[in-house]
Amino acid sequence: MRRLVIRSIAAVGAAALLTLGTACSNEREGSTSSDSADGKGFAKDSLIGVALPAKTSENWVLAGDLFSDGLKDAGFKADVQYAGASTTVADQQAQISSMVTKGAKVIVIGATDASQLATQVSQAKEAGATVIAYDRLITNTKDVDYYIAFDNFKVGQLQGQALIDGMKAKKAKGPWTIELFSGSPDDNNSKVFFDGAMEVLKPLIDKGDIVVGSGQTDIKQTATQGWKAENAQQRMDSLLTSAYGGKKTLDGVLSPNDTLARAILTSVKGAGKAVPVVTGQDSEVESVKSIMAGEQYSTINKDTRKLVAETINMVKSVQKGDKPTINDTKSYDNGKKVVPSYLLPPVIVTKENAAEAYANDPKLAPLTK
Repeated sequence: MRRLVIRSIAAVGAAALLTLGTACSNEREGSTSSDSADGKGFAKDSLIGVALPAKTSENWVLAGDLFSDGLKDAGFKADVQYAGASTTVADQQAQISSMVTKGAKVIVIGATDASQLATQVSQAKEAGATVIAYDRLITNTKDVDYYIAFDNFKVGQLQGQALIDGMKAKKAKGPWTIELFSGSPDDNNSKVFFDGAMEVLKPLIDKGDIVVGSGQTDIKQTATQGWKAENAQQRMDSLLTSAYGGKKTLDGVLSPNDTLARAILTSVKGAGKAVPVVTGQDSEVESVKSIMAGEQYSTINKDTRKLVAETINMVKSVQKGDKPTINDTKSYDNGKKVVPSYLLPPVIVTKENAAEAYANDPKLAPLTK
């Protein structure tokens, strides 16, 4: 099994993008059962709580709207809350406790800090609620029933490969000089993304085909607190000053999401340097524009509409007393239990395949024409 701190490289196959049935390698098993659902069901007009982090990206904003509308359309009462921008953990803890007090039958949680919600999740379970970790796994508690997300280790792999492909397209042979960025250390996904990318990049780093110009390869050095653009830009400014004086070139930057990618590009352009290959994630409007303009190289399409829809399907199953569909029973050990999971396949997007990738997205499709 892959634990959160050490992900097995055998677990991810190249066929992950084809279907959900093949999204996981021989370490994963298809299943429609879980030992965590009580099978009792509840009234269809019951309260469903959704606790989301601060509105730090377009996808979190969209998720809240989709949950509000989708749960109401399904006949539930919806209580959708966002944590504040400053005291996010305390906000979310209070919001979850309030949802428990109000009698929520299911609480969907996009964690602000994966390690600091065990008490609230325990309260929810004691009250008989089902707990679904949404997008970010909640750690160190046995009281999480299900996890639903895109395959985030695969996201990292796709980002690492896109970085290599983009650099090769500009300069056929290495060595290529890069810098590494990762997400906020309080977000469990940050390490998953980084580990996936490093599985692809490290063999080339070890061979000398890729050189990290600053020498900063540890995730503690690469972290971006709060996923904040200004923190990424400040670090990129510092790296350019300290490691890229004179004519030294920067070929690529591993960026874990679109917000940070744009901040990194702002820093590079401000320093008068040539635009490097920069990865991203989330398919944010401004980044899709940047990709089509030939600046940001890639993003990841993790369609929030699909993820929310599948989460609501999971809620519907629990409401009926059924076991939700699960396609991964081995990969996500949160430190206390292996959480039954449903994983969706991410899609890498570059200028070359953007039109196809966003063909059914009314917001993004017009940007690719």
